[in-house]
Amino acid sequence: MDNSTLASVAALLAAMAVGAPLGRWLGVGTVLGYLAAGVLIGPFGLPRMFSSYEAGEILHFAEFGIVLLLFLIGLELRPKRLWAMRQAIFGLGGAQVGLSAAVIAAIAIAVGVAWSAAIYVGLVLALSSTAFALQVLEEQGELSTRHGRLAFAVLLFQDLAAIPLIALAPLFALQAADSVARMDLWAALKALAVVGGVVLVGHFVLDHVFRLIARTKVRDAMTAAALLTVVGVSLVMSKAGISASLGAFLAGALLAESSYRHQLEADIKPFEGLLLGLFFTAVGMSLNLKLVVEEPSLVLALTAGLIVVKAAVLTWLGRLDGLDPQPARRLGLALSQGGEFGFLLLTAATGAMVLDRGDAELLAVVITLSMAATPLLLALEPRLFPAPVATLAAFETPPANEGHVIIAGFGRFGQIVARVLRGKDIPFTALDISAEQVELVKGFGAKAFYGDASRPEILDAAQAEKARAIVVAIDDVEASLRTVQLVKERYPGLPILARARNRNHAHRLLDLGITSFERETFLSALEITRKLLKTLGHTSREAERAIATFRTHDERRLTDDYKHYSDIEKLQNKARSDASTLAQLFREEIGRASCRERV
Repeated sequence: MDNSTLASVAALLAAMAVGAPLGRWLGVGTVLGYLAAGVLIGPFGLPRMFSSYEAGEILHFAEFGIVLLLFLIGLELRPKRLWAMRQAIFGLGGAQVGLSAAVIAAIAIAVGVAWSAAIYVGLVLALSSTAFALQVLEEQGELSTRHGRLAFAVLLFQDLAAIPLIALAPLFALQAADSVARMDLWAALKALAVVGGVVLVGHFVLDHVFRLIARTKVRDAMTAAALLTVVGVSLVMSKAGISASLGAFLAGALLAESSYRHQLEADIKPFEGLLLGLFFTAVGMSLNLKLVVEEPSLVLALTAGLIVVKAAVLTWLGRLDGLDPQPARRLGLALSQGGEFGFLLLTAATGAMVLDRGDAELLAVVITLSMAATPLLLALEPRLFPAPVATLAAFETPPANEGHVIIAGFGRFGQIVARVLRGKDIPFTALDISAEQVELVKGFGAKAFYGDASRPEILDAAQAEKARAIVVAIDDVEASLRTVQLVKERYPGLPILARARNRNHAHRLLDLGITSFERETFLSALEITRKLLKTLGHTSREAERAIATFRTHDERRLTDDYKHYSDIEKLQNKARSDASTLAQLFREEIGRASCRERV
């Protein structure tokens, strides 16, 4: 690797490392930060560090970030979730895409664009930016509101709609007969056979492969296997003439019910985030700023038109869905921009000769500027349309029954907790690092996910930020303490209830500020001792009093020992003196009992 290549890599990493935090600090979002950084180092920027050809090559490579994004989207599409959100996803989402595309296409036809290209452009511009919109809503604290949840549903439908659009771009081509080979019957059957084969292999093979790899406990092998799954399926689909993006989506959807879903998501997420950042940076590098300078009126008019059309359609649909005016407006503004899939679809359109390169570059500029306008419009909205605080307050807190409980460690302790939660219809996500344990509990009708809860990406994948509580029931003491410390640092408001393996574990939990814990054998040992005393001839009342006396004494001693738990010699001395202290307590309790009986 020569110095020029290293310099190029360093420039890209520096742009991403500076652009994203700066964008968030300025309040415009990390995506816009990436785009701005790309513009600065691109062929139209001041340093001119990259040529147009190099920017195009980087963009082509970074499109793998979109492939990984689609894999993660597929991974989230569990049938139960889709069914619960079906009305919002397919009703509101379908109406938004259909109406927005129809209005944009009608305007395009009115100004002289061919009908096939106009329909395709309408569908492309109807899509919003999933990465951008969700991030802006999260930064504004609106993702958990009702209009935030509706925005998520619409974006989910748009992601689904983007997949066939990528594959079907040639059908909109004006010169398809000459430039694009038509799919004959054999090619169509071949494609269907490949999709069917991928589905069958994914359903019956992938989970077993991941189980075998998980048993080796080699973390890097799991990461490599996750990436191989995405790349392998995408490659097979591409060979069959189907888009790699569709292949990645199918691979994710096939693993949506897998026990290893959370682990896969955690392993893929860093690569997806890095490559998406590179993708947005490359889009900024490829942005044709000459168009803005040469035709500013046209660019601004198209950008404003796109925002107005999409915001108006979404606001109207939001009102029909029962939103108040202000939440409906914010829904419209949050999704008024073009999307990252738009860049990919425009590339597909130029390859299929649906659009010429000049028109595609113009629309790419429009999409980028619409993204830049979104956070600004959301910031201006409360000033332009002031509303009583109560209007938004009613939607600030999600219903209490939407929260879930995370059970970290699904052994004998965690399973008892899960059985009670299941009986009370309280949702939970169980995580366990043992692949064997995950498979074992399946046979008894329980559901757990493979994942190390002491890793931040695993807790993020389990949506710990939305959880109501976490039960740390991990066997390994060190892993348990790491998990508790991570949760306290990363999710300070999340209640933690822990299982303590022994007294030392309990003391170390107290070190971390955890007071809601139970020693795993303490209560069961007390119960068996109570039964033993009755077997030895003690009355039920005598046995209950003895157990109550011991429990009070031991819990007091646990607190006292905490002051010296690192001093083994002092603990040993206290343990030796404890026997006489406890015997004295029992004698005193017997004396008090005799007095009560005489009275």
